[in-house]
Amino acid sequence: MDIQAINLADKLSTFDEYWSPRIIAQMNDYHFKLAKIRGEFIWHSHPETDEVFLVLKGDMRIEFRGFHTELSEGEMCVVPRGIEHKPVAQDVCQIMLIEPTGTLNTGDAGGERTKTDENWI
Repeated sequence: MDIQAINLADKLSTFDEYWSPRIIAQMNDYHFKLAKIRGEFIWHSHPETDEVFLVLKGDMRIEFRGFHTELSEGEMCVVPRGIEHKPVAQDVCQIMLIEPTGTLNTGDAGGERTKTDENWI
């Protein structure tokens, strides 16, 4: 068995697309995904699961109906299942998402920004 460290900076250097999560590891039924974000995403929710946002570099905001949460480097937020939210980043922000396998980035909203492929790096 070959168990190796995963270097987040190395993995993040392999892509430039925004809002296009890449899977870097799996633990049981959960994926660890890296993404670069900038600008606004779409309003969506995940009716079946919570979602974790962990900021690796930069700053972001998660908007909820009626309030928002600001996140800086080294901070994380758990968005409870079924809660509508919209991630936003003024400048480039690097994040890790932790969510069950098969979770769509656009949740229940669907649309052209949905990534259906499981993109491993």
